[in-house]
Amino acid sequence: MKVFITGATGFVGAAVTKELLENGHQVLGLARSDRSADKLRRMGAEVLRGDLETPESLREGAQASDAIIHAGFVHDFSRFAEACAIDRAAIETIGAAIENAKKPLIVTAGVAFLDAAGPLTVEADLAFQPSDAYPRASEAAARALSGRGIPASIMRLPPSVHGMGDHGFVPRLIDIARQKGLSAYIGAGENAWPAVHVDDAASAFRLAVERGPSAEAYHAVAEQGVPFRKIAEAIASGLGVPCVSLTLDEARDHFDWFFGFASIDQPSSSDRTQAHLGWSPTGPDLLTDIREGDYFSAAPQ
Repeated sequence: MKVFITGATGFVGAAVTKELLENGHQVLGLARSDRSADKLRRMGAEVLRGDLETPESLREGAQASDAIIHAGFVHDFSRFAEACAIDRAAIETIGAAIENAKKPLIVTAGVAFLDAAGPLTVEADLAFQPSDAYPRASEAAARALSGRGIPASIMRLPPSVHGMGDHGFVPRLIDIARQKGLSAYIGAGENAWPAVHVDDAASAFRLAVERGPSAEAYHAVAEQGVPFRKIAEAIASGLGVPCVSLTLDEARDHFDWFFGFASIDQPSSSDRTQAHLGWSPTGPDLLTDIREGDYFSAAPQ
């Protein structure tokens, strides 16, 4: 199977590219730069030059492939609303390009900010509708496609997708702790972050593509919820700084724009995903990865 991947050289996208190639698939990766194109070629993938803001490249990649994984996103939180609009338009463009083809399309989203009906978010729970407070519309765009008869699966990732090369939420917490000289949590720090190793997330994407076209929601979640206090303690130990509890007001000042993410409390299940896809995560857990990985060897960003 030939799979078109947006974000193919990103942290998650590169792991998905590797997973697909190692399992006998071809990959056509979207590359914005010469550096990204070279990385894809070294991995053994084909290259399509373009980005999420060039509809013609998205249409070309979708039409030239047997399946599509949309893992790309403009990770610039200074213009988050604009990045979300770009994401939505890209999903709509890809969907329109395969309207009558019934190809597998996997759209990346998150387990955070779901409207949970119970103590654990599950695959059947729906995401909150996009709003000014949180304008990301990946799920809304995917579900709109499915409503038009273009089946789009949703792969929800947890707040921490961890592993070698991670530049997501845990590295941001480490940077904040470096800058402030302490690692912090809010109140008792019992708010829970689900987590998954990046290689396990990649295998979930592959299995979803191989299962064929559907409008399922999947959870690439290996750990249902890691208490934020334990994450803060692991970071404090790695940096050799104090670990402290903060009030809500203190935490807003400490975490600044990251406060909303630091306060996520979204324990999540992947039981349905594991049963439907035959997915069984095997990678190291988040706290082990923080303690034994390369999180503290990188220079501050």
